[in-house]
Amino acid sequence: MRILVVEDDALLAEGLIKLLTRAGHAVDHATTGKYADRLLAEQAFDLVVLDIGLPDIDGFEVLRRLRERHSTTMVLVLTARDAVEDRVHGLDLGAEDYLTKPFSVSEFEARVRALQRRLVPPAAKRLVSGLSIDVAAKRVRAHDRPVELTPREWALLELLITHPGRVLSKEQIADSLAGLDDQLTANAIEVHVSRLRTKIEPAGVHIRTVRGFGYLWEAADE
Repeated sequence: MRILVVEDDALLAEGLIKLLTRAGHAVDHATTGKYADRLLAEQAFDLVVLDIGLPDIDGFEVLRRLRERHSTTMVLVLTARDAVEDRVHGLDLGAEDYLTKPFSVSEFEARVRALQRRLVPPAAKRLVSGLSIDVAAKRVRAHDRPVELTPREWALLELLITHPGRVLSKEQIADSLAGLDDQLTANAIEVHVSRLRTKIEPAGVHIRTVRGFGYLWEAADE
């Protein structure tokens, strides 16, 4: 998913961004309500992790403006306000979920996973050129022939297909795949990309190397 974290607490924002990036998401960050409102008006996001107590306009106003534009972007509200009235107000404005501070890392991750399941139905399948990708079963077929991928190759493929047209740096890939074991080196990433290319490029997709920047997912029908 592409996620916007709206949080003015630098330490908390850094922790959230690290968690979400390691889970394979593309993350942007805003520290003020006005900046978040501008980003949401100009760009597409799947989820907003939205603090309420912001330096200028508060998170409720950001949420109100978002829904006023008829945006379907999901919103997970994070706030220190634990009054029932505040929770009801946030949900009535159109938030999908509400989490009060302080919260546990495991609960936050579970809430994000639950929202992601709303975005991608369990039986979701994608057909990209000659490549058939079953997201739920983690299965790939190229021209109707099964493609055997290692867990790391699957994680890399999933990361790339969720960011078509966007260059992903080696640092972003390393952070996203770090949960599978130790941090990846640049050379290790090159090896995994090369192996994945060999398996899927005959199906009409291409992982292009953007020299000095990273890798770009390309397909004839995207």
